[in-house]
Amino acid sequence: MNPLRLKAYILLIIVTLIWALAEPIIKFTLGGFSPLIFLTYRFGLASLVSVACFLIFGFRIPKDAKTRWEILLYGLVTSTFSLGLLFFGLKNTTVLNTLLITLVNPLLVSIAGVKFLQEHVTVKEKIGMGIALIGTVLTVIEPLMENGNSLTRLSGNIMVVLYLIFAAIGVILGKKLLRKDVDPLTLTNSAFIVGFVSLLPFAL
Repeated sequence: MNPLRLKAYILLIIVTLIWALAEPIIKFTLGGFSPLIFLTYRFGLASLVSVACFLIFGFRIPKDAKTRWEILLYGLVTSTFSLGLLFFGLKNTTVLNTLLITLVNPLLVSIAGVKFLQEHVTVKEKIGMGIALIGTVLTVIEPLMENGNSLTRLSGNIMVVLYLIFAAIGVILGKKLLRKDVDPLTLTNSAFIVGFVSLLPFAL
């Protein structure tokens, strides 16, 4: 395997593991806060750090209006939509189901890269992706095979899957913006601020 591709996969797996550690904490906290309030506080605190970063390192605004709109869309996709779906999904499903479903995240990102960025995937990688996707589908529909709050858990599982889709879209948008030489720090911090501003009216 190409060393650069291997490094990218390893980094994506590390991100997945970090989220795997975060999800039980999020689930526990949601016992005392609604997902909307939790996210608004989260983005509010992150926005304070982002503003501080802009004051220290500067804020490089692209001159192209289309690029500025793409940065706004990136912020909505990666913060408001994707994390909103994840938190509301976690509220309705189990941590174990969430962990199993989100393990497919690097694969979805790879598929999106092939589709929209014309990246290459080997036959072995395609087989691995297929097996992982089958396992994810079985995990998502598993509540239908049980009694009790199956519909609630199913809705939570579906929200987590939608989170993964939006997260993959965010990766593609981010990749395209980085190719336009948008500063990574500006891109990341802008997403936090967009998330806070877009959720605050609903939280209020």
